[in-house]
This record gives sequence, C-alpha cells and structure tokens, in this order.
Amino acid sequence: MATSLGKVADVPRYAPSTVATAAGVVAVPWYLYAVAIAATSVVVGVIWDISWHMTIGRDTFWTPAHMCTYLAAAIVGGTCGWVALKTTFAGTAEERARSIGFWGFRAPLGTWICVWGSFAMLTSAPFDDWWHNAYGLDVKIISPPHSLLVLGMVSIVLGAMVWTLAWQNRITDEAVKRRLERLFVYEAGLLLSMAAVFVTEYSGRTVMHGTQFYRVAGLVYPMLLLASARGSTIRWPATVAALVYMGVRILMGWILPLWEAQPKLGPIYNPLEHMAAMQFPILLVVPGLAVDLLMHRLGKDGSGKRDWATAPLYGLVFLLALLVVQWPFANFLMSPAAKNWVFFVGRDLSYAVSPASRIWRSEFYRNPADGSATLFAQGLLLGVVYATFSARLGLAWGRWMGKVVR
Repeated sequence: MATSLGKVADVPRYAPSTVATAAGVVAVPWYLYAVAIAATSVVVGVIWDISWHMTIGRDTFWTPAHMCTYLAAAIVGGTCGWVALKTTFAGTAEERARSIGFWGFRAPLGTWICVWGSFAMLTSAPFDDWWHNAYGLDVKIISPPHSLLVLGMVSIVLGAMVWTLAWQNRITDEAVKRRLERLFVYEAGLLLSMAAVFVTEYSGRTVMHGTQFYRVAGLVYPMLLLASARGSTIRWPATVAALVYMGVRILMGWILPLWEAQPKLGPIYNPLEHMAAMQFPILLVVPGLAVDLLMHRLGKDGSGKRDWATAPLYGLVFLLALLVVQWPFANFLMSPAAKNWVFFVGRDLSYAVSPASRIWRSEFYRNPADGSATLFAQGLLLGVVYATFSARLGLAWGRWMGKVVR
C-alpha cells in the first residue's frame, strides 16, 4: 500500500488484537523500550564523559563513560537491524505499509533515523581518537569529532521519539496509548538534555545575568518545548519534558560525586578527590509550564499563518518566564547557601578552574555589550526575536510530529 508520511488515515490503526502478547495482553513493542534505553544511555554517557574530563582530564577510548555512550550505538544497531531485516523479509502487509524503503530494505522512519545516529557515533570514535592524538585534549565541547558525535547522539534520541510517535498516532488501545505518551515525553526530556549539554559553554551561572545567556536559551529551548507540547497528546508535555531534563541532570549531579577520582593532568588548580558534577540545571520547568498554559489557552491546532501570529507570544512568554525565575536563582547559586550536596555548587568545578576565575569567586561576568540599561534591553529584545524564531520552528515541527504514522 503506497502511503504518504503525513496522512494518518492511509496507514491502518491498530486494534488491540493486533498488538497482543502471547498472554493476550496488549503491550508496547519491546524495540521501542530498547531504543529508549539507548537514548538514556546516550544522555548518561555524555554527562559522565564531561564529568570525567572535568575531574581526571586524561581519557582513552575505553573509559566507562565512553562505553556507556557507545553501548547506545550497539543497542540501536542490533535492534534497528533486526527490525529492518524482519520488516523487509518477513514483514506482514501491514508492517510493510507503515515502513519506509531505503536501499531495498524497509523499516519505520524512526528506525532509519536511529541507524544514521548509530553510524555517526561509531564513525566519530576513531575520528575523535585521531583528533586527541593530533591536537591533545579538547579545550571546547564543540570540536569537529564531538560535533559529529553529538549529531549521532541527537539522532538516536530523535529516532526514538519519531518511532514512538508513529505508534502513539496509530494506536487505538487507550492503555497502550498512555504508555506511549509517557514514553514520548520522556524521550523529549532526553532531547532537551542533549540540547542543554551542547550549549553548556553559554549557560554557566556566571553569565546568567547577561543577555547572551537568554539569547542562547531563547534560540534553543522554545523549539524543543513547543515541539514536545504540540506533538504529545498528554496535558502537560512541555512541563514533564523539562522535569525529565532537570531530573536527569540533578540525579547525575548527586551520583557522580560519590565516586572517588583524582586529576591526572596538569595544571591542577582545584585538587579533586571525587568526580565533578555538571552545573545544576536551568529551571526550564517554569518556562515549560508557561508554554503548556499558553497552549491550553490557544489550542494545539493551528495553520501556518496562525503559528506565525502566535510564535511571538510563545517566544515572549518563554523568555519572560525564564528571566523571572533564573535571574534570582542565579543569585542563589552564587551564594554560600547553594554550596551543598543538593545543588552541588562547588562540586561542579573542574580541576583546571583557577582561584582567580569568576566562578571560583562567585562573581557574575559583566559583558560590555550589556553596559547600559538601553543595551541590556536591546539584548533581551533580540532574545525575544530568537525565541520567536525558535517557537515558530517548534510549532511546525510539532504539527509534523502529530502526523507521523510510519
């Protein structure tokens, strides 16, 4: 049956009997859980790897953090390979109708996105090893091999989301649909976590009183929150996705410092005896809640023209909500009250952080570009423009996700 990607009616929806287990109980397919586990392994591995670099400095291909990351590629490769082979050579007419052809093989769209991500990750491994041998340790997160690796990681999480969405948009059994809804929002939170990692260098607490922080946040997060909000069928998707992001970062911030570790590369300005944690997460749950509330008011459905009209409102609401909550919270993070295991301030410092640095002295960076009230207002206004553009992309992406059935 030839179908288009966007027409839900062209692809058969599932009656409970077609997805029943051997015991007669309707269940979510195991491979959706497998790729969700892989997506989790990606996020845990990359946060662990950053902590490793902050704490120890030296690494090899065989560090536990790297193995956690590449385990995801192995899980995806095996799972998606099995699904593609089964669909191609032993798939039912229904399974083939809801698949995409590629190089003579057939599989769901999410499968192919995951496969690309797996190949990108595995390709980046020898590239990254060569890069370190040629140029030494990375001084920035965004290096060519890391960029390829992150693209692969993001593709695995995206593929898991799209695959789950295809089932969510087709399924008719309410119990299974609820599990798929929760699985999709969980994966959306993992994608938010990956985005936060990629902009870490622009999100430190020392810059949270500058307009660059809000411009970067406005460019990145509204797209993901709005895509999650429109693509999901639960009531508070952006809020839950933001809670997943914060939960992952907080749990890693609590767990990693429990491991003993010491720097093995100089100069060592901050001697460590345990793994360092990444910084406490941004309070995206508040902008996420604002996005959900506004979408409840405006509705999820809308044409392209209506989305252009509402995107500035979403962008403004996101940035105002973030400013209202993050500005005072940044003051708290800079205070002695935050230096405890709950917020792990102090435990989030790398061995290479000098006592002369602003973060060591708990001082905000004052950007000359924000030197006056007028310049600061202009910087925030530009942040609203960025957030509007990001929101418009998120609305379009979310509308597309609502139509994915293959």
